[in-house]
Amino acid sequence: MKIKTMLESLDVALSMYSAIPMPQVMWNEQNMKYALGFFPLVGVVQAVFLLGWGYLSQLLEVNTILFAAVAALIPLIVTGGIHLDGFCDTVDALASHQTREKKLEILKDPHTGAFAVMGCAAYLLITFALWTQPQQEMRLLAVKMMAVGYVFSRAMSALAIVTFPCAKNSGLVHSFSSAAQKDHVRIASIVFALICAVLFVLNGHWLGVVILAGCALTFCCYHHMAMKQFGGITGDLAGWFLQVNELVILILSVFYALIVCAVK
Repeated sequence: MKIKTMLESLDVALSMYSAIPMPQVMWNEQNMKYALGFFPLVGVVQAVFLLGWGYLSQLLEVNTILFAAVAALIPLIVTGGIHLDGFCDTVDALASHQTREKKLEILKDPHTGAFAVMGCAAYLLITFALWTQPQQEMRLLAVKMMAVGYVFSRAMSALAIVTFPCAKNSGLVHSFSSAAQKDHVRIASIVFALICAVLFVLNGHWLGVVILAGCALTFCCYHHMAMKQFGGITGDLAGWFLQVNELVILILSVFYALIVCAVK
């Protein structure tokens, strides 16, 4: 029964947080308990796609523009855009400068606001532009760091969901947080995060240390923003954090690559 529950929890995590076709299972309190613990595995899938594209593009000598376009789209292809949707809703809410209650209403509103559209366009544009920057010899380093970052960001996001208070007594984050075996999810998230931290340092050395510091700062800012602006976290805010954290990792990786090339 334990193995069956774990497999169903994995199915729930992949069904919820990715666009990967999965067998349909009935969601219940039992198989939702450990779903967040498997959340970083979505990042593993994303990492495999990015690493595969990185090596293939190098083998085929793909031009920079095509490489950057595919690299920017891989997260959307794997996740179906669920986290970017949360990012856009959060941008809309923050840009409204309304009361906390009104901001929470904006998060629930299915309509797309102007700031959400601008935020989405800006995010994809800057991601694409960043991927065009690393020279061929430094591109794989950025790819490796970003691949680890996909897993690390999800481990940190899962840790936040079972640690930070929820802004509402409803919604998917509240459902997952309430159903979660929080201690088990925390342990799984920390283990994933520690493995990623080691991989960051092994692959990037000082760059890995800088990325870990940048992610820690982003995590603290996420907590401060969520508590001050919304009184807790929601699914949309979790998506906002994931997207921002991945962008921070990409920015630091690319600028490191540019500095190294400039020094040479």
